[in-house]
Amino acid sequence: MNDIVNAKTGVRSSGRARPRRLRILLRFAAGLFILLAIWCGLLYYKIVSFDGVPADANQIRADAGIVLGASLRNDEPSPGLRERLDHALALYRNGVFDHFIVTGGFDKKGAKLSEAEGMRDYLIKNGVSPDAIALDPKSYSTYENLRNAQQIMGEQGWRTAVIVTHRYHGARAADIAKLLGYAPVQVSVTDSKVMNMAYHEAREILAFTKWKADKLRLSLAVQHS
Repeated sequence: MNDIVNAKTGVRSSGRARPRRLRILLRFAAGLFILLAIWCGLLYYKIVSFDGVPADANQIRADAGIVLGASLRNDEPSPGLRERLDHALALYRNGVFDHFIVTGGFDKKGAKLSEAEGMRDYLIKNGVSPDAIALDPKSYSTYENLRNAQQIMGEQGWRTAVIVTHRYHGARAADIAKLLGYAPVQVSVTDSKVMNMAYHEAREILAFTKWKADKLRLSLAVQHS
């Protein structure tokens, strides 16, 4: 009674096939959703629990401090970027490193200064000698920040660095530094009092997921080169 005959082929099929296929699709979608939720949960924990490396911040010593870029406002560091810069200044004044590398290109069309130039100006206003600051004004991602900073270190004869950023950004920065061959990997992080952390942590889950895909692609490219 439930059989259906195809008018063109004459093939008889069961009317129960469609509900069965629908159930399979729904189960697949549910399983995919569960896997996605687990992935996001694990990444979220990794992001918010990152305390920097090494675990004992007092052990950090480096030739240079790499301040990862963020946006400018009216050609001056945004409140969030000032937090990173102030954290870097505290490390510098405590003798953790002797040189700055500031990173970041133009964050919007028509900007007069790159992120790196705005950061340099802020550091100079806060008593840092221009001779102690190296600039990477051409990078547009964390990977490019750290790759270009590594090139500057080689040109300057600097061997070690401490990467300075916010806590929510630290785990991904450390993972990128490890892939690039930073040795040792050192990341010092600060919390934010001015940023919308729910937004930035959620956005970081997406950015970290994209980085994992990029990391796989880069690793495969190296293996086949």
